[in-house]
Amino acid sequence: MCCGSGDECMATNLILNHGFDGYLFDGNPENISAAERFFRSKKDCLAYPPVLTQAWITAENVNDLLTRSGCAGEVDVFSLDIDGNDYWVWNAIEAINPRLLVFETNNVIPSDKSLTIEYQPDFDSRSNETDYLGVSLLAMRKLCKTRGYRMIGANRHGFNVFFLREDEGVDFLPEVGIHEVHDNLCTRSAQTRWPLVKDMPWKEV
Repeated sequence: MCCGSGDECMATNLILNHGFDGYLFDGNPENISAAERFFRSKKDCLAYPPVLTQAWITAENVNDLLTRSGCAGEVDVFSLDIDGNDYWVWNAIEAINPRLLVFETNNVIPSDKSLTIEYQPDFDSRSNETDYLGVSLLAMRKLCKTRGYRMIGANRHGFNVFFLREDEGVDFLPEVGIHEVHDNLCTRSAQTRWPLVKDMPWKEV
């Protein structure tokens, strides 16, 4: 969630090259059509394509979407990147129990601030030309901790962040700190834009 056109979403490599079942969601019908074409063009997916669901994802419907798609219970990887209500959607999810989480966070927000956008079911970042979107790393880490996950790393730019369930890989994947995730050029550059959006209606969580 959200998979976009399918050719660059976080789950595609797992589906194409590692035999994972795929359950992909996006709110844009054009993206879902493009993803269907993309996976049809891959021979490894001809007999067993991923399940693609077109729907606008909200805190109110996310559990029903997961259940109706056939994706419920224990799952290996859950990736969430909706550029908006990420915090609220993850907070609402009960239908799945993922081992590994991949969340995009807003690294424009300073490392010491636990903030998210106010919940708006119809929030659409495509109509928003500012950095008022998503959730800070601190806020997402706090939420994940309450749900039994520890932060274990991120991409090199510090915004796609990995959280592992506490009963998994304890001896191999220790918890990392926010300063480690945000210690990179991309994040330092992004946080120079914070003054432009600091007065937006952020909600402290």
